[in-house]
Amino acid sequence: MKVTLSKYAGFCDGVERAYKIVKEIAKKPNVKKPIFVLGSLVHNKDVVENIEKLGVRRVEFDGKVEEIVEKIDNKIGTLVVTAHGIGPKIFEIAKKKGIDVVDTTCPKVAKVQRLAKVFFSRNHQVIIIGESRHKEVQGIHRWAMKKSLIVSNNKDVENLKLDSNKPITVISQTTQNRDWVEDIAKQIKKKYPLAEVIDTVCSTTRDRQVEAKNLAHKNDLVLVIGSPTSSNSNRLWEIAKNINDRTYFIERLEDVKEEWLTNCKNIGITAGASSPKWVIKEVVDYLEKV
Repeated sequence: MKVTLSKYAGFCDGVERAYKIVKEIAKKPNVKKPIFVLGSLVHNKDVVENIEKLGVRRVEFDGKVEEIVEKIDNKIGTLVVTAHGIGPKIFEIAKKKGIDVVDTTCPKVAKVQRLAKVFFSRNHQVIIIGESRHKEVQGIHRWAMKKSLIVSNNKDVENLKLDSNKPITVISQTTQNRDWVEDIAKQIKKKYPLAEVIDTVCSTTRDRQVEAKNLAHKNDLVLVIGSPTSSNSNRLWEIAKNINDRTYFIERLEDVKEEWLTNCKNIGITAGASSPKWVIKEVVDYLEKV
């Protein structure tokens, strides 16, 4: 069986950076302990378990800063902000409580946060295209003082009521389906022709999506490796599935079902930005022997 692995499969630079930082601070004696991560560092159980083995704990967090306030106390030495980013409020809270903060926000996400902050400060009406409940989107929304408008579907575009006399700036979640973002942006531009659209979909995300399309066209079957809670992994699955009906979403090797491989000569494999190399390798090694 021929297996073609996407050259973009696995950790993106942002996730690799966050994982490396946490492993390093866990071993440094001068870093205040205990260390807590604000939610899951990445959407992958294996990576989270590896971090926990280093003594790094996790604070349950669903994106609501108001609720996390009660969970943060002086028992925490260092708080890690994940690659998804977060709003500015948490930094203020941590400072008041004497808690050190290590910010592993992906630089590309941080750029979108800055854009939201800057354009809001200039009195622009800021629109964020993305999943309204996603951690990254909620963080960006908070950098615009929770005054931005989040557009998650066509209905949201229809419901937009903006002041045409005020500037409008459109940004997006970095891990979204670029084709979908462009479609939503066009709808917004049709309604508000003077709106300025800034392309903030991550370049690596775009590359993964383009290759997912190619794999779906060229192979009998496509496997997308990722966590069910990973936005970018789900986008890859949707993109490939729309082209090739024999596209399956798995988290690890044991999720592969033998019946999927019937009459299959060529398999394409891609993986989300939170999928570690060792998980991907196990899947590839197994299928190459089938």
